[in-house]
Amino acid sequence: MNDSSGAIAPLVQAFFTDYLVSQRRASPQTVSSYRDTFRLLLQHLSQATSKKPSDLNLEDMQAKAILQFLDSIEQERGNSIQTRNARLAAIRSFFRLVALRDPARMDSAAQVLSIPVKRADRRLIGYLTRPEIEAILATPNTAMWSGQRDYALLLTLYNTGARISETLALRQDHLSIATASLVHFKGKGRKERSVPLWPKTSRTLRNWIEKRGENAERIVFPNAGGGRLSTDGANYILQQAVQRAIPSCPSLKDKRVSPHVIRHSTAMHLLQSGVDITVIALWLGHESLETTHGYIQADLRMKEQALEKLAPVGGNLARFKPDDALLAFLSAL
Repeated sequence: MNDSSGAIAPLVQAFFTDYLVSQRRASPQTVSSYRDTFRLLLQHLSQATSKKPSDLNLEDMQAKAILQFLDSIEQERGNSIQTRNARLAAIRSFFRLVALRDPARMDSAAQVLSIPVKRADRRLIGYLTRPEIEAILATPNTAMWSGQRDYALLLTLYNTGARISETLALRQDHLSIATASLVHFKGKGRKERSVPLWPKTSRTLRNWIEKRGENAERIVFPNAGGGRLSTDGANYILQQAVQRAIPSCPSLKDKRVSPHVIRHSTAMHLLQSGVDITVIALWLGHESLETTHGYIQADLRMKEQALEKLAPVGGNLARFKPDDALLAFLSAL
């Protein structure tokens, strides 16, 4: 495909329908994430050029414009560096297709592909305590249809520790509710895993499905119209629950709560309960144990217990005292 006009509409369509789906067999979660990136990018470029998104061309997507877009989602939308880098990954993937299908634009594509990822500080993982989780779970009004859905959604998120995209993609045939109840996920890289359900979660989901009517293809957590609930919609449900929980649990007021924080909370509570870290990695669908080790670093109680084991019997830890002016200077840095 070599479009001399450089129109991006046919390239974007080919990127999603042919390149991602047919050639790379990208997961639905990846397609959804890339779709969101291009929605934001096209809206940004449309405002910057005063063109309709369908009239944009590759000249409007130079490296400078891409950098301006990445800066805008950080500064104006308040996105994290990790989100910025995820958006850049989607754009880079698109420009690999551009370079493949339109060699005449190889130089422009190379400039975009050379945009570096932005380095971010590695912060300790944020998570909620069990009382905070319980306070949030107590807020949905289960006398209403929406409250029953919200409670089932929040409880499933906490039980499974699944990514929000994985949870919202669940259909009824992904659930196995019997003596030993399971939920089956397809995560990153099309990797499948099964997570056990607590009896409480199993009963909640069984009652919820019976209320809606059993249908293997039916989405488990729909929006008001019966379609798939969006990520923004699920986050709104969580934020409303947090606000209602603050009077009974004031510590939530100072915490930034997101669906991913619920995932972190599940992992931390499993770790604190003595579950082996390799099991937690399988539970969460982590590709590497290095990712799961972050929870050990974040658990202050485990560090304190380790320190107690290191403390000498009947004495205090000796502190190094330099006897040289230069060593004293270095120790004070």
